[in-house]
Amino acid sequence: MSPGTTAARRAARRPISRDVRLFWCASASDALGTQASGVVLPLLLLGLGHSAAVVGLVAGASTAAGLLLAPLAAIPADRGARKPVMFWSATTSAVAMAGVAAAAVGQGEGGPPLALLLGAVLVERFSTAVYEAAAAGTVTMIAPPADGPRVVAGLSAGDQGALILGPALGGALYQAARALPFLADALSYAVAAGCVRALRSDLRPQDRTTAQGRTTAQGRTTEQGRAAASARTSAEPPTDADACPAATSRTTPADPGATAPAPRTRRLRRLLDELGAGYALVRSSPLLRLVVTWTATVNGVIVALYYGAVFTLHKGGHGGWPMGMVLALSGAAGLAGSLAAPRLAGRINAARLLVTVTWLLVPLAAGLAAAEGPWAYGALFGAFCLVMPLVAVVLQARALRETPPGLQARTGVVLAGAVGGSAALAPVLAGAFVTRAGTAAPAAVCAGVLLALAWRTTAVRSRLAEATA
Repeated sequence: MSPGTTAARRAARRPISRDVRLFWCASASDALGTQASGVVLPLLLLGLGHSAAVVGLVAGASTAAGLLLAPLAAIPADRGARKPVMFWSATTSAVAMAGVAAAAVGQGEGGPPLALLLGAVLVERFSTAVYEAAAAGTVTMIAPPADGPRVVAGLSAGDQGALILGPALGGALYQAARALPFLADALSYAVAAGCVRALRSDLRPQDRTTAQGRTTAQGRTTEQGRAAASARTSAEPPTDADACPAATSRTTPADPGATAPAPRTRRLRRLLDELGAGYALVRSSPLLRLVVTWTATVNGVIVALYYGAVFTLHKGGHGGWPMGMVLALSGAAGLAGSLAAPRLAGRINAARLLVTVTWLLVPLAAGLAAAEGPWAYGALFGAFCLVMPLVAVVLQARALRETPPGLQARTGVVLAGAVGGSAALAPVLAGAFVTRAGTAAPAAVCAGVLLALAWRTTAVRSRLAEATA
């Protein structure tokens, strides 16, 4: 039995700390409120008399705002302001959703201007993106490395539970009163802010020596540490040693006719370096590249398979109930997989688990290409969602361990951006394949993509075993 497996088993028996439970509560509350309000926001806009094009504009603009502005929030979080950023962003989201609830109350009187409503939604989306960017590195600050899979599994289970309960809760509250789902979302953000405020752990990164690289027991600096040091060096402001005359005297004298860069140019260059530090780390780390590639590919496949199921069941004359059943089964399966992931991580080598699960996803996706009826879709899609978290939880925990504390938020933004981009592109591709080649095409193409991913993970298994040891 490998040392990592033994440590994972010991971690599974260790009691969960107070701060981890608070962080779980904050994440689950946030996810539940977001799911409850998100499912009925289009109904509110339509009820206010806006067109479907306006509804799409609001959804697209809010998503784009989060993806584009989240990297800016990751910089102060990595600089030591993680807890204030999380608290104030959750508080801002609560106020914004309370504004949306007030707009819903005034629906019968003609409703508020679209600009006011759109502004409140954009503020909420931006604040949520800021919170998620800052929260990306919190796991490593509140739990020891061996507890990583267990903590990540708890976060994933909360997300899956919110995916199951949130839409039903939002629909029920909307039937009672249009403002209730948005008030519930505002309350969920307030709960999240309170949980973050109550955290006792120091959420600031460790000293630069720790952040810039770890030395192995044999005294050799790992490649991950060197990549982190390079990224940190390009992102950090000059130190006192950089300004020391003794240090500068060893450099080549500058050309007397050369003009020094303007302060504004230097600040802009430094900002760009800081924004790109997470991407530079991911690009230089084989393990982080694997995590981004695997997670983005599999999540994009799930979204494409979901839309393929919607198109197939609609073409077969099935209504909304069968699609709801497929979603309920897949959500319950994902919840079970997330809860089982830490125990499996303690019994099976991470590299072997990754290769096995990736190959197992191939026949499940191929089976969806030949499936007929909601029960077959529910069983296959549920099996897919059951095994996928077994690897996703382990990979995310490994990524958190390998990322230096001072780059956690910016690296998390890179991962979130890759996953969000694949999820946004998948419905477009699924619709194009259905239009041109039939309803079985999305599942067949996804099976091919997964086959290539499985072959790739098998080809790098030896290096993967070293990286995940």
